[in-house]
Amino acid sequence: MALRLHGIIGRSDDAAYAGRLHHVEHHGGIELLFVPPADVGRKRFRLTTDRGTDCAVSLDRDEELVDGALLFLAHDRAIIVRFGEQESWRLRPADQAAALKLGWNAGNLHWRVRFDGDCLVVLLDGPLETYRARIKPLLESREVGEVDAVR
Repeated sequence: MALRLHGIIGRSDDAAYAGRLHHVEHHGGIELLFVPPADVGRKRFRLTTDRGTDCAVSLDRDEELVDGALLFLAHDRAIIVRFGEQESWRLRPADQAAALKLGWNAGNLHWRVRFDGDCLVVLLDGPLETYRARIKPLLESREVGEVDAVR
């Protein structure tokens, strides 16, 4: 069942929401709704957040969707619009031991991940180079290989 979201509450960079969003972020409750360029001008659409929440979004005629729009805000959860596609990094461990090391690192670093067959898909929240630096020894030793990076 879809979460129905009607209207824009505000912008995620508004000072009025900074404290509440910081609290939600600290507790891992920020969800990003990536809106493809073709859907930016629409007033009604249905998309899934980066955490798997199915959202049915409707906007009033006078509302214009912007990057960073805040669509939902509760004590433990917020949904924020991002324009474009979710950037990701696909990694493949060489063997079971490398998979354990990669999994431990991804968990310890609090990376948002998905699994796709024998690959770990990291959902990027920042520059790819920052992520690469965190597991540099695994990449250099070829215990983990980069399958692709979607920018």
